[in-house]
Amino acid sequence: MIPVSTFAGKTIAVFGLGGSGIATAKSLLEGGASVIVWDDNPESVARARADGVEAADLRETDWNEIDALVLSPGVPLTHPRPHWSVDLAHAAGVEVVGDVELFARERRARAPTAPFVAVTGTNGKSTTTALIAHVLESAGRDTQMGGNIGKAVLSLAPPQPGRHYVVECSSYQIDLAPTFDPSVGILLNLSPDHLDRHGTMANYVAVKERLAAGSETAIVGVDDAHCRAIADRLEKDGRKVIRISVAHALEDGFFADGAALMRSSSGRAEELLSLQGIGALRGRHNAQNALAAAAACLSCGLTVAEVEAGFRSFPGLAHRMEQVARRGHVLFVNDSKATNADAAAPALSSFPRIYWIAGGLPKQGGIESLKPFFPRIAKAYLVGEAAPAFAAALKGETDYEISGTIDAAVEHAARDAASDPADEAVVLLSPACASFDQFRNFEVRGEAFRAAVLSLADIAPIGEKRG
Repeated sequence: MIPVSTFAGKTIAVFGLGGSGIATAKSLLEGGASVIVWDDNPESVARARADGVEAADLRETDWNEIDALVLSPGVPLTHPRPHWSVDLAHAAGVEVVGDVELFARERRARAPTAPFVAVTGTNGKSTTTALIAHVLESAGRDTQMGGNIGKAVLSLAPPQPGRHYVVECSSYQIDLAPTFDPSVGILLNLSPDHLDRHGTMANYVAVKERLAAGSETAIVGVDDAHCRAIADRLEKDGRKVIRISVAHALEDGFFADGAALMRSSSGRAEELLSLQGIGALRGRHNAQNALAAAAACLSCGLTVAEVEAGFRSFPGLAHRMEQVARRGHVLFVNDSKATNADAAAPALSSFPRIYWIAGGLPKQGGIESLKPFFPRIAKAYLVGEAAPAFAAALKGETDYEISGTIDAAVEHAARDAASDPADEAVVLLSPACASFDQFRNFEVRGEAFRAAVLSLADIAPIGEKRG
């Protein structure tokens, strides 16, 4: 835990009592603040009280006695309209912040030189965050990872010189962090997302830009127009910017040339390392993650050799193109996190010969957008409510069967892939659907796939994955 000493002696309201809210309240109390917590869910309030945290309805609180409101990132700050607690805070002239802002202030107070890498973007945040933390740990650095991945940021070990922090940040968290100041800030990419909470794409872009703008070194993926414009603005303002691209060779920055990661300065490019043979970093999307991670780790003082060694031992994230096991020339991959067609596209683009397990609770649009990848699919095994609609979409395009369940799909796909003449055949769970027709969430679905694979005869498991 990080005791939040910067608010010692002050009275702080905390609204939103999920995991990060309780961690925030305890950190504030440990740092010497008086804390009042509340939530719209009575069960959450009861849990907080059982945990020894004072709870009181903030609608009945004297806001003249409150010094700050710490808002859970899941609670609306601006859109579709501010939460009532935000309205009360604004009416009283009370600042509204989040737990990532408290972390930033505590780092500045305790150990301003502690390396702090913050990662955001519409896609790829979690893999990039986990990859950077893994490389730093592998190189022997004291490393803490949290934020929007894994632990709440205030549950990490307290800042001290030499301790490295790698923090994944959602747009909601950045919106609540007005003085955010990472050593290295990574903006991977931008596409429309969370517009219900930001109102417009322009607002969403502006929030994401703040992370990069507050960084000593900004690493920006420049393969979309929004990020290119941000990189240009930051550079014009005199900020240090490292551009990364998987689509184009760059005059200055880091770019991918096939499996090779290149570093260029004034038009002179050199190969840093190759992703060839690194199963956990297959695909163009992972090349972008790797470029960002390499640039960040080198900025933190690691050598190219340390970065390459870390990449080669990276196990990947559970349920995100997770390599579960092999049986002969057949690789079994768990991509259960792919809960819509767009999310399934990276995995389908990464393997040339696929036995595809798909289906579940269908999302709008189905799998029409995945047609360019159908030639890679040797056969599809369809499960859940989406099976009939997916069968109609695949008819005449590739072979398929309606398997019904994950267990049956794994059994049949493993049998068929075993006789495939390709050098490597991949049994891929990438459902392009929500899980809720058969499973509580995508994690449970992925665990069911893993269990079915590991129950096969003569299977060789691949190492443990980070959750």
